Amino acid sequence: MWIWYRDDFEIYHGMKQNFDRERPGNMLWPAFWKMDSWNTNVVFKKTYNLKEETTFTAYAEGDGYVNAHGRLLPLGEEIKIGPGEVNISVNIGSMETLPALFIEGEVIHTDESWTATNFRENLPVGYSSLYKDKNIKPENIPYMETKYLPGLTKMVNGGHLFDFGCLLNGVPEVICEKAVDLYFGETEAEATDISGCYLYQKNVGKDTKIKRRGFRYIYVPETEGIRVSISAKHQFVPIKVKGRFRSGDELLNRIWSVAEETYKMCSGLFFIDGVKRDRWIWSGDAYQSYFVNPYIFFDEEINKRTIRALRGNKLTDQHLNTIVDYSMYWIMSIENEYTMTGDVDFVASMYDKAEAMMNLLFSQRDKNGFIVKRPGDWIFIDWADMDKDGALSSEQMLFLNCLNVMARLSKLLKKDGRKYVREAKKLKENIDKFFWDEEKGAYINCFESGKRNVTRHPNIFALLYDIASEDKKKTILEKVILSDSVPAITTPYFKFFEMDMLAKYGYLDKVMEEIKSYWGGMLSLGATTFWEEYDPKKQGKEHLSMYGGPYEKSLCHAWSASPIYLIGRYFLGVYPTKAGYETFNVEPKLSYFDSLKCEIPVKDGILYIDYDGEKLEVECDREGGTLVLDGKKTEIPVI
Repeated sequence: MWIWYRDDFEIYHGMKQNFDRERPGNMLWPAFWKMDSWNTNVVFKKTYNLKEETTFTAYAEGDGYVNAHGRLLPLGEEIKIGPGEVNISVNIGSMETLPALFIEGEVIHTDESWTATNFRENLPVGYSSLYKDKNIKPENIPYMETKYLPGLTKMVNGGHLFDFGCLLNGVPEVICEKAVDLYFGETEAEATDISGCYLYQKNVGKDTKIKRRGFRYIYVPETEGIRVSISAKHQFVPIKVKGRFRSGDELLNRIWSVAEETYKMCSGLFFIDGVKRDRWIWSGDAYQSYFVNPYIFFDEEINKRTIRALRGNKLTDQHLNTIVDYSMYWIMSIENEYTMTGDVDFVASMYDKAEAMMNLLFSQRDKNGFIVKRPGDWIFIDWADMDKDGALSSEQMLFLNCLNVMARLSKLLKKDGRKYVREAKKLKENIDKFFWDEEKGAYINCFESGKRNVTRHPNIFALLYDIASEDKKKTILEKVILSDSVPAITTPYFKFFEMDMLAKYGYLDKVMEEIKSYWGGMLSLGATTFWEEYDPKKQGKEHLSMYGGPYEKSLCHAWSASPIYLIGRYFLGVYPTKAGYETFNVEPKLSYFDSLKCEIPVKDGILYIDYDGEKLEVECDREGGTLVLDGKKTEIPVI
């Protein structure tokens, strides 16, 4: 297999991914935050005890040489060595690509047991199951391709409009007797509006290189009477879909199916936010993707690649994507990954980076211990109208949860986490002191502005992360969460947190109603993937606009796939009771279904749920599962 310095592969390809966005007019839009770089010179090392002479050949991405127990030898040539104890090291340098090593040999070969040094730290190497073939080099992404032909072609205003029937992320191939202009769109309206279309490429001839883009429609204007032929190669990283959901409710089945398509489109080497506009790796989008993953892919590598790419190198002085809350989601994602996989080594590999990020957060606290905005920071939370003058309560809720996460991770790794426990206690007291409004029965957004404005956001976090006391929880539920007087959440992004919280507190009727009305509302408007934002009060083309542009809204956005998690976790009731699904429960809420036929991945296995309205059968192809039904626990049989 190919090996590299740990985290460098993710940093290298993360940079390339974050350089993959366009502005209208074929202008590259590099990410607007600091991008860490990979190591340009690395030494790979391993010691062998050889019983007899053996041979090996070293191949590299970059330039360098092999040190075979003191003999300096060239790359690419067969080397004989042994018997006895021998030290093998390979020095590789490259200023253009990722330094990587592949050694072929019966005894001596590259695997995860090697170490690498960048001359400052000596670490276990990085590797991936995607790069076991010598000819698939880690500087490239091993895309699979599926060729698509348009299902419909029609003339619109003197031009050809091609409809591929579904959203693609790939490269068109154009055959035409003259150079043409291409206008791409997620909708017909966008593609045919040549003055407002977000993505286009002009003067495309037979030798023009066409960029990989996300699109369903391609419009070619001014081609009446001219023969134009277009096909497209959809490119994707092969990640197996393991989750299957089928119920007696066709609307719910469609919601799951469209959420799955949305999720697949935004899943590649990393989780990206959307395939048309941003194409960047955003920590907030990724955080929600980590929750969906166990119920559809249970792919451990994409989580880890995304977490590593987002964080970059150990030392940091800038928040992820410049967003303070996104840095905190990154810290929380490490615990989430451990819960899913049980991989303590991964936690250990990220711990120093998490501590460095916590130190950055500590450095920007005010006299009350609250996180405050620095120049260049973005306090996001949600696309919602909220008071952000001074310390924001939602931000402090996330910071408190991060402190508790770091305390638990420290305990897991047998490190001293007492400072996180102390700081969490003090912060909780000050959150209640400064942000709790007894009269309103809620946490306000800010206290410094004097407005004492209430939105759902901090109160959702207070319940979701068990920050509020039991008395406060009851009041928040009554006066905020279940009240129509507080403005509703209008983004699928924060709907995730709201629905997760409501399900956690047993409001499953409301969650199911919201899944069907909110995500079902997008389906009623013709959605084939779920959108970045959906406000039911909007009409017509209003649903396509965002950020001041007529078509800037993403109609395929990672954070909109959360119904898969909500259904899998709370209605099918599948969740781990020990890290890595060493043990797990299945608590199906059968009253919501006439029938079920589902397959849900659990680590190293598949869970089968079959319900015909009367009889329930639950089986698994591995041990550790417990069925919980009407308060009764039964060991799930292994097939």
